[in-house]
Amino acid sequence: MRLVFIHPDPKIEGWPYQGYDYEARKRMILGRLERGCPDVELLPVSMRWAEEAEKMLAADAGQGIDGYAAYILGIPSNATRAIAMSGRPTVLIDDLYGGTGAFLGYYPAARKAGMPVTGVSSTRIEDVCEAINTFAVIRKLKASKILVVTPREMQKTIDAIRTNLGPEIVNLSADELNAAWKAADRRKAEEQAQAWIRRADRVVEPKPEEIRNSAAMYLGMASLVEKHKAQAIAVDCLELFYKQKMFAYPCLGFFQLNNDGLVGACEADLTSASTMLLLRYLTGRASYISDPVIDTAKNQIIYAHCVAPSKVYGPNGPECAYEIRDHSEDRKGAAIRSILPLGETLSTLEFVSPSKTVVFHLSRTVDNLEEDRACRTKLAAEVRDARRLMEGWDFGWHRVTVYGDWKTQVSHTAALLGWKFVEEG
Repeated sequence: MRLVFIHPDPKIEGWPYQGYDYEARKRMILGRLERGCPDVELLPVSMRWAEEAEKMLAADAGQGIDGYAAYILGIPSNATRAIAMSGRPTVLIDDLYGGTGAFLGYYPAARKAGMPVTGVSSTRIEDVCEAINTFAVIRKLKASKILVVTPREMQKTIDAIRTNLGPEIVNLSADELNAAWKAADRRKAEEQAQAWIRRADRVVEPKPEEIRNSAAMYLGMASLVEKHKAQAIAVDCLELFYKQKMFAYPCLGFFQLNNDGLVGACEADLTSASTMLLLRYLTGRASYISDPVIDTAKNQIIYAHCVAPSKVYGPNGPECAYEIRDHSEDRKGAAIRSILPLGETLSTLEFVSPSKTVVFHLSRTVDNLEEDRACRTKLAAEVRDARRLMEGWDFGWHRVTVYGDWKTQVSHTAALLGWKFVEEG
Protein backbone atom coordinates (compact mmCIF):
# COMPACT_ATOMS: atom_id res chain seq x y z
CA MET A 1 0.00 0.00 0.00
CA ARG A 2 1.03 3.60 -0.54
CA LEU A 3 2.16 5.51 2.56
CA VAL A 4 1.76 9.20 1.77
CA PHE A 5 3.42 11.74 4.06
CA ILE A 6 1.71 15.10 3.60
CA HIS A 7 3.39 18.30 4.75
CA PRO A 8 4.58 21.73 3.54
CA ASP A 9 8.13 22.95 3.10
CA PRO A 10 9.63 23.29 6.59
CA LYS A 11 10.45 26.91 5.77
CA ILE A 12 6.71 27.71 5.67
CA GLU A 13 4.88 29.03 8.72
CA GLY A 14 2.19 26.66 9.99
CA TRP A 15 1.56 23.61 12.13
CA PRO A 16 3.55 22.10 13.79
CA TYR A 17 5.94 25.09 13.39
CA GLN A 18 8.35 26.73 10.98
CA GLY A 19 11.61 24.79 10.72
CA TYR A 20 10.10 21.48 11.86
CA ASP A 21 12.25 18.43 11.00
CA TYR A 22 9.81 16.46 8.84
CA GLU A 23 12.49 14.06 7.60
CA ALA A 24 13.33 12.86 11.10
CA ARG A 25 9.64 12.49 11.90
CA LYS A 26 9.05 10.43 8.75
CA ARG A 27 11.97 8.12 9.52
CA MET A 28 10.65 7.50 13.02
CA ILE A 29 7.07 6.85 11.85
CA LEU A 30 8.13 4.59 8.98
CA GLY A 31 10.28 2.45 11.27
CA ARG A 32 7.47 1.99 13.77
CA LEU A 33 4.92 1.21 11.06
CA GLU A 34 7.19 -1.38 9.46
CA ARG A 35 7.52 -3.13 12.82
CA GLY A 36 3.80 -2.86 13.58
CA CYS A 37 2.52 -3.85 10.11
CA PRO A 38 4.70 -6.81 9.08
CA ASP A 39 2.14 -8.14 6.57
CA VAL A 40 1.75 -4.84 4.72
CA GLU A 41 4.27 -3.61 2.15
CA LEU A 42 4.57 0.15 2.67
CA LEU A 43 5.55 2.31 -0.30
CA PRO A 44 6.43 5.76 1.10
CA VAL A 45 6.14 9.03 -0.79
CA SER A 46 5.97 12.69 0.31
CA MET A 47 3.88 15.56 -1.07
CA ARG A 48 2.01 18.74 -0.22
CA TRP A 49 -0.45 19.69 -2.94
CA ALA A 50 -3.59 18.11 -4.41
CA GLU A 51 -2.05 18.25 -7.88
CA GLU A 52 0.80 16.00 -6.71
CA ALA A 53 -1.70 13.57 -5.21
CA GLU A 54 -3.73 13.44 -8.42
CA LYS A 55 -0.61 12.57 -10.43
CA MET A 56 0.25 9.81 -7.95
CA LEU A 57 -3.27 8.39 -8.08
CA ALA A 58 -3.22 8.34 -11.87
CA ALA A 59 0.18 6.62 -11.94
CA ASP A 60 -0.92 4.02 -9.35
CA ALA A 61 -4.05 2.99 -11.26
CA GLY A 62 -3.79 -0.67 -12.25
CA GLN A 63 -0.53 -1.18 -10.35
CA GLY A 64 -1.94 -3.44 -7.63
CA ILE A 65 -1.97 -0.80 -4.90
CA ASP A 66 -4.46 -1.97 -2.27
CA GLY A 67 -4.97 1.47 -0.78
CA TYR A 68 -3.47 4.51 0.86
CA ALA A 69 -2.37 5.64 4.30
CA ALA A 70 -2.28 9.44 4.21
CA TYR A 71 -0.19 10.59 7.16
CA ILE A 72 -0.78 14.32 7.60
CA LEU A 73 2.31 15.75 9.27
CA GLY A 74 1.80 19.46 8.70
CA ILE A 75 -0.27 22.27 7.25
CA PRO A 76 -0.86 24.28 5.11
CA SER A 77 -1.27 21.41 2.64
CA ASN A 78 -4.19 20.03 0.62
CA ALA A 79 -3.02 16.70 -0.86
CA THR A 80 -5.29 15.06 1.72
CA ARG A 81 -8.38 16.25 -0.14
CA ALA A 82 -7.49 14.55 -3.42
CA ILE A 83 -6.65 11.24 -1.74
CA ALA A 84 -9.67 11.22 0.59
CA MET A 85 -12.09 11.95 -2.26
CA SER A 86 -10.45 9.59 -4.78
CA GLY A 87 -12.69 6.59 -4.09
CA ARG A 88 -9.62 4.49 -3.24
CA PRO A 89 -9.52 2.72 0.16
CA THR A 90 -7.73 5.16 2.45
CA VAL A 91 -6.66 5.55 6.07
CA LEU A 92 -6.34 9.23 6.98
CA ILE A 93 -3.99 9.78 9.92
CA ASP A 94 -3.62 12.98 11.91
CA ASP A 95 -0.13 13.47 13.31
CA LEU A 96 -1.48 15.38 16.28
CA TYR A 97 -0.57 19.08 16.46
CA GLY A 98 0.68 18.85 12.89
CA GLY A 99 -2.02 17.83 10.44
CA THR A 100 -5.15 18.39 12.52
CA GLY A 101 -6.66 21.19 10.45
CA ALA A 102 -6.50 19.17 7.24
CA PHE A 103 -7.63 15.96 8.96
CA LEU A 104 -10.74 17.48 10.51
CA GLY A 105 -11.45 19.43 7.36
CA TYR A 106 -11.32 16.51 4.92
CA TYR A 107 -12.05 13.29 6.86
CA PRO A 108 -15.68 13.99 7.87
CA ALA A 109 -16.42 15.37 4.40
CA ALA A 110 -15.08 12.21 2.77
CA ARG A 111 -17.18 10.04 5.08
CA LYS A 112 -20.31 12.04 4.30
CA ALA A 113 -19.56 11.65 0.60
CA GLY A 114 -19.52 7.86 0.99
CA MET A 115 -15.81 7.43 0.31
CA PRO A 116 -14.08 4.19 1.50
CA VAL A 117 -12.14 6.11 4.13
CA THR A 118 -11.38 5.56 7.80
CA GLY A 119 -9.48 7.82 10.17
CA VAL A 120 -7.07 7.72 13.09
CA SER A 121 -6.42 10.65 15.41
CA SER A 122 -4.43 9.16 18.27
CA THR A 123 -1.10 9.44 20.09
CA ARG A 124 -0.80 5.62 20.01
CA ILE A 125 1.04 4.34 16.95
CA GLU A 126 -0.62 0.98 17.65
CA ASP A 127 -3.95 2.56 16.69
CA VAL A 128 -2.47 3.57 13.34
CA CYS A 129 -1.12 0.04 12.83
CA GLU A 130 -4.56 -1.44 13.59
CA ALA A 131 -6.10 0.56 10.77
CA ILE A 132 -3.31 -0.14 8.28
CA ASN A 133 -3.27 -3.86 9.11
CA THR A 134 -6.88 -4.02 7.92
CA PHE A 135 -5.50 -3.97 4.37
CA ALA A 136 -3.71 -7.27 5.07
CA VAL A 137 -6.96 -8.79 6.39
CA ILE A 138 -8.86 -7.79 3.25
CA ARG A 139 -6.07 -9.07 1.00
CA LYS A 140 -6.00 -12.45 2.82
CA LEU A 141 -9.76 -12.73 2.55
CA LYS A 142 -9.67 -12.09 -1.20
CA ALA A 143 -7.09 -14.87 -1.57
CA SER A 144 -9.17 -17.37 0.45
CA LYS A 145 -11.52 -20.18 -0.46
CA ILE A 146 -14.69 -21.37 1.27
CA LEU A 147 -16.25 -24.77 0.54
CA VAL A 148 -20.02 -25.08 0.80
CA VAL A 149 -21.95 -28.36 0.82
CA THR A 150 -25.60 -27.75 0.04
CA PRO A 151 -28.31 -28.83 -2.42
CA ARG A 152 -29.90 -25.37 -2.23
CA GLU A 153 -29.54 -22.66 -4.86
CA MET A 154 -27.23 -20.01 -3.37
CA GLN A 155 -25.70 -18.36 -6.42
CA LYS A 156 -26.89 -14.84 -5.58
CA THR A 157 -25.29 -15.02 -2.14
CA ILE A 158 -22.13 -16.59 -3.57
CA ASP A 159 -21.84 -13.85 -6.19
CA ALA A 160 -22.42 -11.10 -3.62
CA ILE A 161 -19.74 -12.45 -1.29
CA ARG A 162 -17.25 -12.94 -4.13
CA THR A 163 -17.88 -9.45 -5.54
CA ASN A 164 -18.18 -7.43 -2.34
CA LEU A 165 -15.94 -9.30 0.10
CA GLY A 166 -13.58 -11.38 -1.98
CA PRO A 167 -13.27 -15.08 -1.12
CA GLU A 168 -13.80 -17.76 -3.74
CA ILE A 169 -16.66 -20.13 -2.93
CA VAL A 170 -16.67 -23.72 -4.21
CA ASN A 171 -19.91 -25.69 -4.12
CA LEU A 172 -19.57 -29.41 -3.31
CA SER A 173 -22.27 -32.06 -3.34
CA ALA A 174 -23.40 -34.16 -0.40
CA ASP A 175 -22.05 -37.18 -2.29
CA GLU A 176 -18.55 -35.69 -2.21
CA LEU A 177 -18.79 -35.05 1.53
CA ASN A 178 -20.15 -38.54 2.20
CA ALA A 179 -17.39 -40.10 0.11
CA ALA A 180 -14.79 -38.25 2.18
CA TRP A 181 -16.52 -39.38 5.39
CA LYS A 182 -16.56 -43.02 4.22
CA ALA A 183 -12.90 -42.84 3.17
CA ALA A 184 -11.73 -41.52 6.54
CA ASP A 185 -9.22 -43.72 8.36
CA ARG A 186 -11.24 -45.42 11.12
CA ARG A 187 -8.18 -45.86 13.33
CA LYS A 188 -7.54 -42.11 13.22
CA ALA A 189 -11.23 -41.51 13.82
CA GLU A 190 -11.06 -43.66 16.95
CA GLU A 191 -8.02 -41.69 18.18
CA GLN A 192 -9.77 -38.39 17.55
CA ALA A 193 -12.94 -39.55 19.28
CA GLN A 194 -10.99 -40.67 22.34
CA ALA A 195 -9.16 -37.33 22.45
CA TRP A 196 -12.48 -35.46 22.48
CA ILE A 197 -13.87 -37.76 25.17
CA ARG A 198 -10.78 -37.43 27.39
CA ARG A 199 -10.83 -33.63 27.29
CA ALA A 200 -14.60 -33.31 27.82
CA ASP A 201 -15.96 -32.53 31.27
CA ARG A 202 -18.63 -35.12 30.58
CA VAL A 203 -20.29 -37.07 27.79
CA VAL A 204 -24.05 -37.15 28.29
CA GLU A 205 -26.17 -38.74 25.55
CA PRO A 206 -23.92 -39.87 22.65
CA LYS A 207 -22.56 -43.42 22.58
CA PRO A 208 -18.88 -43.96 21.67
CA GLU A 209 -19.79 -45.13 18.16
CA GLU A 210 -21.65 -41.86 17.51
CA ILE A 211 -18.60 -39.86 18.53
CA ARG A 212 -16.40 -42.05 16.30
CA ASN A 213 -18.84 -41.36 13.47
CA SER A 214 -18.47 -37.62 14.10
CA ALA A 215 -14.69 -37.99 14.13
CA ALA A 216 -14.82 -39.64 10.70
CA MET A 217 -16.91 -36.71 9.46
CA TYR A 218 -14.30 -34.31 10.86
CA LEU A 219 -11.52 -36.17 9.04
CA GLY A 220 -13.58 -36.16 5.85
CA MET A 221 -14.20 -32.40 6.04
CA ALA A 222 -10.54 -31.76 6.84
CA SER A 223 -9.49 -33.82 3.81
CA LEU A 224 -11.75 -31.74 1.54
CA VAL A 225 -10.37 -28.51 2.97
CA GLU A 226 -6.84 -29.77 2.30
CA LYS A 227 -7.68 -31.10 -1.17
CA HIS A 228 -9.20 -27.80 -2.31
CA LYS A 229 -6.64 -25.64 -0.46
CA ALA A 230 -9.53 -23.96 1.36
CA GLN A 231 -9.61 -22.16 4.68
CA ALA A 232 -13.27 -22.75 5.54
CA ILE A 233 -16.11 -25.20 5.02
CA ALA A 234 -19.85 -24.64 5.48
CA VAL A 235 -22.25 -27.60 5.47
CA ASP A 236 -26.03 -27.59 5.12
CA CYS A 237 -26.18 -29.92 8.10
CA LEU A 238 -29.85 -29.72 9.06
CA GLU A 239 -31.15 -29.94 5.49
CA LEU A 240 -28.92 -32.91 4.67
CA PHE A 241 -29.22 -34.82 7.95
CA TYR A 242 -32.99 -34.46 8.25
CA LYS A 243 -33.40 -35.73 4.67
CA GLN A 244 -30.92 -38.58 5.30
CA LYS A 245 -28.44 -37.27 2.75
CA MET A 246 -25.61 -37.22 5.30
CA PHE A 247 -25.08 -39.66 8.11
CA ALA A 248 -23.10 -37.87 10.82
CA TYR A 249 -23.55 -34.41 12.25
CA PRO A 250 -20.52 -32.17 11.59
CA CYS A 251 -20.78 -30.32 14.94
CA LEU A 252 -17.69 -31.90 16.56
CA GLY A 253 -15.81 -31.49 13.30
CA PHE A 254 -16.64 -27.77 13.18
CA PHE A 255 -15.57 -27.56 16.83
CA GLN A 256 -12.17 -29.03 15.98
CA LEU A 257 -11.65 -27.04 12.76
CA ASN A 258 -12.37 -23.80 14.58
CA ASN A 259 -10.05 -24.76 17.44
CA ASP A 260 -7.30 -25.53 14.91
CA GLY A 261 -7.38 -22.12 13.20
CA LEU A 262 -9.68 -22.91 10.27
CA VAL A 263 -13.41 -22.21 9.91
CA GLY A 264 -16.27 -24.69 10.13
CA ALA A 265 -19.69 -23.12 9.67
CA CYS A 266 -23.16 -24.50 10.31
CA GLU A 267 -26.20 -24.66 8.02
CA ALA A 268 -24.31 -23.63 4.87
CA ASP A 269 -24.53 -20.05 6.16
CA LEU A 270 -22.08 -18.35 3.82
CA THR A 271 -22.69 -14.90 5.29
CA SER A 272 -21.58 -16.20 8.68
CA ALA A 273 -18.79 -18.36 7.22
CA SER A 274 -17.25 -15.38 5.43
CA THR A 275 -17.64 -13.30 8.60
CA MET A 276 -15.90 -16.01 10.64
CA LEU A 277 -13.03 -16.18 8.16
CA LEU A 278 -12.60 -12.41 8.20
CA LEU A 279 -12.59 -12.45 12.01
CA ARG A 280 -9.99 -15.22 12.01
CA TYR A 281 -7.66 -12.97 10.02
CA LEU A 282 -8.57 -9.83 11.97
CA THR A 283 -8.38 -11.24 15.51
CA GLY A 284 -6.49 -14.54 15.31
CA ARG A 285 -9.38 -16.04 17.27
CA ALA A 286 -12.15 -18.55 16.72
CA SER A 287 -15.71 -17.29 16.50
CA TYR A 288 -19.02 -19.10 16.43
CA ILE A 289 -22.44 -18.83 14.82
CA SER A 290 -25.48 -18.62 17.06
CA ASP A 291 -29.26 -18.35 17.04
CA PRO A 292 -29.55 -15.47 19.52
CA VAL A 293 -32.34 -15.32 22.11
CA ILE A 294 -33.16 -12.00 23.80
CA ASP A 295 -34.30 -11.76 27.44
CA THR A 296 -35.51 -8.22 28.19
CA ALA A 297 -36.21 -9.12 31.85
CA LYS A 298 -32.49 -9.59 32.45
CA ASN A 299 -31.24 -7.23 29.71
CA GLN A 300 -29.42 -10.19 28.20
CA ILE A 301 -28.83 -11.90 24.90
CA ILE A 302 -28.18 -15.65 24.80
CA TYR A 303 -25.95 -16.90 21.99
CA ALA A 304 -27.31 -20.41 21.43
CA HIS A 305 -26.00 -23.12 19.11
CA CYS A 306 -25.01 -26.80 19.13
CA VAL A 307 -21.37 -26.02 18.47
CA ALA A 308 -18.88 -23.47 19.75
CA PRO A 309 -15.08 -23.60 20.03
CA SER A 310 -13.27 -24.38 23.26
CA LYS A 311 -10.21 -22.34 22.21
CA VAL A 312 -11.80 -18.92 21.97
CA TYR A 313 -8.46 -17.08 22.23
CA GLY A 314 -6.90 -18.85 19.25
CA PRO A 315 -5.26 -22.23 18.56
CA ASN A 316 -2.40 -21.61 20.99
CA GLY A 317 -4.56 -20.21 23.77
CA PRO A 318 -6.04 -21.99 26.78
CA GLU A 319 -8.95 -24.39 26.33
CA CYS A 320 -12.22 -23.92 28.18
CA ALA A 321 -14.40 -26.75 29.43
CA TYR A 322 -16.94 -28.47 27.23
CA GLU A 323 -19.45 -31.30 27.24
CA ILE A 324 -20.39 -33.70 24.45
CA ARG A 325 -24.16 -33.76 24.03
CA ASP A 326 -26.59 -34.88 21.37
CA HIS A 327 -27.90 -32.45 18.77
CA SER A 328 -30.77 -30.70 20.49
CA GLU A 329 -33.48 -30.33 17.84
CA ASP A 330 -33.73 -34.03 16.98
CA ARG A 331 -31.84 -35.56 19.93
CA LYS A 332 -29.50 -37.41 17.60
CA GLY A 333 -25.80 -37.47 16.82
CA ALA A 334 -23.10 -35.67 18.79
CA ALA A 335 -22.77 -31.96 19.44
CA ILE A 336 -20.95 -29.59 21.79
CA ARG A 337 -21.88 -27.57 24.83
CA SER A 338 -18.97 -25.21 25.41
CA ILE A 339 -18.59 -23.70 28.89
CA LEU A 340 -17.27 -20.33 27.83
CA PRO A 341 -15.33 -17.68 29.84
CA LEU A 342 -17.38 -15.19 31.86
CA GLY A 343 -16.86 -11.53 32.71
CA GLU A 344 -15.49 -10.75 29.25
CA THR A 345 -16.48 -8.51 26.36
CA LEU A 346 -17.87 -10.05 23.18
CA SER A 347 -18.15 -8.66 19.68
CA THR A 348 -21.13 -10.01 17.73
CA LEU A 349 -21.62 -9.18 14.07
CA GLU A 350 -22.31 -10.13 10.48
CA PHE A 351 -20.72 -8.90 7.25
CA VAL A 352 -23.84 -8.98 5.05
CA SER A 353 -22.50 -8.97 1.51
CA PRO A 354 -25.71 -8.49 -0.53
CA SER A 355 -26.44 -5.20 1.28
CA LYS A 356 -22.79 -4.25 1.93
CA THR A 357 -23.66 -3.73 5.60
CA VAL A 358 -21.96 -4.74 8.83
CA VAL A 359 -24.24 -5.18 11.86
CA PHE A 360 -22.45 -5.14 15.21
CA HIS A 361 -23.06 -5.09 18.93
CA LEU A 362 -21.01 -5.50 22.11
CA SER A 363 -21.98 -7.51 25.18
CA ARG A 364 -20.44 -8.88 28.36
CA THR A 365 -20.63 -12.57 29.33
CA VAL A 366 -22.46 -13.43 32.55
CA ASP A 367 -23.52 -17.10 32.46
CA ASN A 368 -23.43 -20.45 30.67
CA LEU A 369 -27.06 -21.48 30.82
CA GLU A 370 -28.07 -25.11 31.19
CA GLU A 371 -31.51 -25.31 29.61
CA ASP A 372 -32.79 -28.45 27.88
CA ARG A 373 -34.75 -26.55 25.24
CA ALA A 374 -33.05 -25.37 22.03
CA CYS A 375 -29.34 -25.52 21.23
CA ARG A 376 -26.77 -26.94 23.65
CA THR A 377 -24.31 -24.05 24.03
CA LYS A 378 -26.07 -21.07 25.61
CA LEU A 379 -23.77 -18.18 26.47
CA ALA A 380 -25.66 -15.37 28.22
CA ALA A 381 -24.36 -11.81 27.99
CA GLU A 382 -25.52 -8.39 29.14
CA VAL A 383 -26.15 -5.78 26.46
CA ARG A 384 -26.63 -2.03 26.47
CA ASP A 385 -30.39 -2.18 25.81
CA ALA A 386 -32.00 -5.55 25.12
CA ARG A 387 -35.35 -4.09 24.06
CA ARG A 388 -33.73 -1.72 21.60
CA LEU A 389 -31.63 -4.59 20.27
CA MET A 390 -34.77 -6.71 19.85
CA GLU A 391 -36.79 -3.99 18.13
CA GLY A 392 -34.04 -3.13 15.67
CA TRP A 393 -33.04 -6.71 14.78
CA ASP A 394 -32.45 -7.17 11.04
CA PHE A 395 -30.46 -9.21 8.51
CA GLY A 396 -31.60 -12.65 9.61
CA TRP A 397 -31.37 -14.63 12.82
CA HIS A 398 -27.75 -15.78 12.83
CA ARG A 399 -24.92 -13.76 14.31
CA VAL A 400 -21.20 -14.51 14.71
CA THR A 401 -19.57 -13.94 18.10
CA VAL A 402 -15.89 -13.55 18.99
CA TYR A 403 -14.24 -12.79 22.32
CA GLY A 404 -12.90 -9.24 22.71
CA ASP A 405 -13.90 -5.69 21.83
CA TRP A 406 -13.15 -5.44 18.10
CA LYS A 407 -15.47 -2.56 17.28
CA THR A 408 -12.75 -0.21 16.04
CA GLN A 409 -11.08 -2.83 13.84
CA VAL A 410 -14.41 -4.00 12.40
CA SER A 411 -15.47 -0.42 11.66
CA HIS A 412 -12.11 0.22 9.93
CA THR A 413 -12.72 -2.87 7.79
CA ALA A 414 -16.26 -1.81 6.90
CA ALA A 415 -15.09 1.69 5.97
CA LEU A 416 -12.24 0.50 3.74
CA LEU A 417 -14.59 -1.92 1.97
CA GLY A 418 -17.00 0.96 1.40
CA TRP A 419 -19.67 -0.75 3.51
CA LYS A 420 -22.17 0.67 5.99
CA PHE A 421 -21.48 0.01 9.69
CA VAL A 422 -24.63 -0.36 11.83
CA GLU A 423 -24.37 -0.67 15.61
CA GLU A 424 -27.28 -2.71 16.95
CA GLY A 425 -29.04 -1.94 20.22
